[in-house]
Amino acid sequence: MELRQLRYFVKIIEHGSLGRAALELDVGVSALSQQIAKLENELSTRLLNRTTTGVTPTSAGVAFLHHAQLSLRQAENAVLAAHRGRRSGYVTVGLPPTTATVLALPLINAMREHYPDIQLHLVEMLSGHLAAQLNARQIDLAILFQLEGGKRWSVTPLLDEKLFVISPPHLAQALAHDSVQLADLGQLPLVMPSAQHGLRSTLMAAFERSGLAPNITMEVDGLAVLMNAVRAGHAATIQPGAAAALKGESGLRVAQISDAHVGRRNLLATLADDELSPAALAARRVIVDVARRLVAERHWPGATWIADQST
Repeated sequence: MELRQLRYFVKIIEHGSLGRAALELDVGVSALSQQIAKLENELSTRLLNRTTTGVTPTSAGVAFLHHAQLSLRQAENAVLAAHRGRRSGYVTVGLPPTTATVLALPLINAMREHYPDIQLHLVEMLSGHLAAQLNARQIDLAILFQLEGGKRWSVTPLLDEKLFVISPPHLAQALAHDSVQLADLGQLPLVMPSAQHGLRSTLMAAFERSGLAPNITMEVDGLAVLMNAVRAGHAATIQPGAAAALKGESGLRVAQISDAHVGRRNLLATLADDELSPAALAARRVIVDVARRLVAERHWPGATWIADQST
């Protein structure tokens, strides 16, 4: 016995006609009649009296109708309960500081709108640390920039980011245009995150590929302090577009690095699907949707969406 057979039977009784029931159910009259015949055969009793003016339930059909309606209501309640379960719970999402600058608040807003009963825990730390937290099952999802081999993760490449030089005015001689190349930077003093930071390793690889060496005069791992050091005129920095958007009204000069090999890929990494809770699965979908919208609406500077091409 199938739920659709119960649904068909109830609709026929409601309309008193196979034809009208078939129209509402969007099935053929012949197919509808066949399903009712199968139901009657399974029950070994006739449920409907067919006449030239329509159909009416037999005594067995009247008795069956109540239980069919009850079963359909219970099935609907089961679906609602499953949805409520999927839309509640707890999920921990890890974001690197620069990514959190552009993604965190829109993600919070979207989760509050679509899944208000899911408790969202955001963790902001360096991408290398987030990878360790993910591997230790201390977080459910994270935005990473590099992958460690052999990890049982589900990974979705989301977007590519261009990098920008951000400089105080007195150090911006090389930034006469909106774009520069690494070779243009010369001995520009730079404040950068330390070697454990994913951006630093990406930058060093880009300089090495160009046969250059950056002039890093200071290391700061906190984004807010790093940007304050730039604003104070101590050095320039190289950051993704999300950080470049923080220059605000400070008078800093910003130029995009045009070298084709200079950039950073954002990867959405999660535990394996069979380890994710319904809340984490919902959060993963929201992260993808929010990131796509931010790129499409140009709220993520220097970003190019790639997730749809990779699936």
